[in-house]
Amino acid sequence: MARFMAALKRSAPWAARNADGAIALGLAIVVGVLGIMPDEIFGPKGDEIQTQLVTAATLVILALVATALLRDRARQAPVEKTITSGALAELPVRLARLEQIETLAHSTRRALDALQLVRVLGSRQEIAQSHAEARKDTTRWSFKGGTGTYLRAVTLPKCVEAARRDKRHLTVRIEVIDPSDKELCAKYANYRRSLSNVPDGTGEVWTTDRVRKESYATILAAFWHRQDYTLLDIGVGLSSTMTTFRWDLSTTRLIMTVEDPNMAMTALAGTFYYENCDTELRLSFEQARRVPLEMYQDVPLSKEPTTEEVQELFERIGVPLPKTYSDRDIVEIALKALRAPDPYA
Repeated sequence: MARFMAALKRSAPWAARNADGAIALGLAIVVGVLGIMPDEIFGPKGDEIQTQLVTAATLVILALVATALLRDRARQAPVEKTITSGALAELPVRLARLEQIETLAHSTRRALDALQLVRVLGSRQEIAQSHAEARKDTTRWSFKGGTGTYLRAVTLPKCVEAARRDKRHLTVRIEVIDPSDKELCAKYANYRRSLSNVPDGTGEVWTTDRVRKESYATILAAFWHRQDYTLLDIGVGLSSTMTTFRWDLSTTRLIMTVEDPNMAMTALAGTFYYENCDTELRLSFEQARRVPLEMYQDVPLSKEPTTEEVQELFERIGVPLPKTYSDRDIVEIALKALRAPDPYA
């Protein structure tokens, strides 16, 4: 009995808050009990009395249920009104603001990407990987540097090979030191030796003679590749000044290398730094002394150029080889042009 009273006390607050529902539930139980009771309990007219009681109780239950529904609707009306007139009414405005925020975030991200001028590459592997990504599917390449050793050894052959495989056009612009300017070549050789007086990746040390031969080899390589691949549009400019940087620019990125083989910088296309370096390389190439590459048909080269072909080529284009060069020197230039070792290998 004590437990029943305790349970009753616990359920009393709920019954008070939900009186109509509690009464309906109680009547439903009563109706259920009346429905299963024998007719004889209600006297001679037990069946009729039982039916009347069940019917009356059912109507009362329906009335209570209807009252509960109306009460719940009355309670929900202010909430629905608040939602409809408040949050839902402001939803279009909030969505418009959200769109503005997304647009602002996108613009900010683009600005931050543009402000991220360069990324430093700290190893030979990273530099080689960046060059490989730059060569992938590129339709143009611009180079400015000393003598173009890596350009002849890796960049130009691989770019031409990819263009030939895809049967597409390739534009290349090269600017190197003028090999006929002996004083300038001596300055460049002294600069390279001041940084390292041991042989580099090619196994050679830098001398004035080497600088001249490397630049001659770049010119020869340009003519040879132009004759070998018809869809190659290549130009060579000879600079009257030396630079301590080497720029390689493709359609997707810029790579700037220095004498340290483990340090370089790169910037993606579309960034502020890339676009301005592109402009710088174009203007610098226009100011360089142009090699008449259009004469490639007038001075044909063999698959393995002979000393006579090489010597005639440089005579015809106005960049004659030194009189002191022997056949051995000319063969060395041809080997540097077409079989240059990778200086970073």
